[in-house]
Amino acid sequence: MKKLEKINYKLYSSFLRNLARELTNFYYSKLNKTFKISNKLKGRGYDPVTTSDKAFEKFIRSKISKKFPDHQIIGEEFGLKKSKSDFSWVIDPIDGTRSYVIGNPTWSNLISLNYKGQPIVGLANFPILKKFYFNASDKISFVVENGKKRKLKVNSSAKMNNVKVSAAFHNYLTPNKLKKIPKILKLMQFPCADALSYSHFADGKLDIVAQCSNKIWDIHPLIPIIKAAGGIVTTWKNEDPAKAGHILCSANKKLHNNFLKLLKPVAE
Repeated sequence: MKKLEKINYKLYSSFLRNLARELTNFYYSKLNKTFKISNKLKGRGYDPVTTSDKAFEKFIRSKISKKFPDHQIIGEEFGLKKSKSDFSWVIDPIDGTRSYVIGNPTWSNLISLNYKGQPIVGLANFPILKKFYFNASDKISFVVENGKKRKLKVNSSAKMNNVKVSAAFHNYLTPNKLKKIPKILKLMQFPCADALSYSHFADGKLDIVAQCSNKIWDIHPLIPIIKAAGGIVTTWKNEDPAKAGHILCSANKKLHNNFLKLLKPVAE
């Protein structure tokens, strides 16, 4: 992939930093009230969507369209706005809608800018927690918390004997399949909390994150943040994480190879 010029990184990361603040203000001024919930699966399971999901996505789309009118937009709730541009924005207006519904503060707004299908700049904004994560280049990412900016770095010295693992399989692995990964189950000692787990990984607070069945809007915004913090991210088959699906993040190559082997019996 052709590297972006520094000025472009600055342009796009600055846009996302400003958007994070606007999204938090939008939540507290317009959405911090009673909302309606519906189930996308209509009796075939539970996949909630709220009026807030839709309001957030409309707000994000309007900001992108105003600043970058030629760019494509792909959103979880309103689909594809197609153009001839090589740039596309991928939006998850509320990652963790279940958390949002029950008042858990771990939900976030996730947005990535992709170039020819590859995520290059990402944002994970947590309005209730008053912080957001973003990358300023392919080498540097930050968290801004309570107005203070701090550089992110994974815990690259982590080893198997002290590894901090967060994983969630969301019922995609059957009980029989779970029996094939007993070591993974034993090592799952830290909670998995939506995109916050990936963000904590980039901040060195977790050493491994493994999740099932990510959609592109679940993972694309986090890929550039993780990579810029020094993390390794692939599918469970060690393929390009931009494909989404089953995702593994590791703090160093040795850990990554070990966990790929442990997950191999259930990697599909």
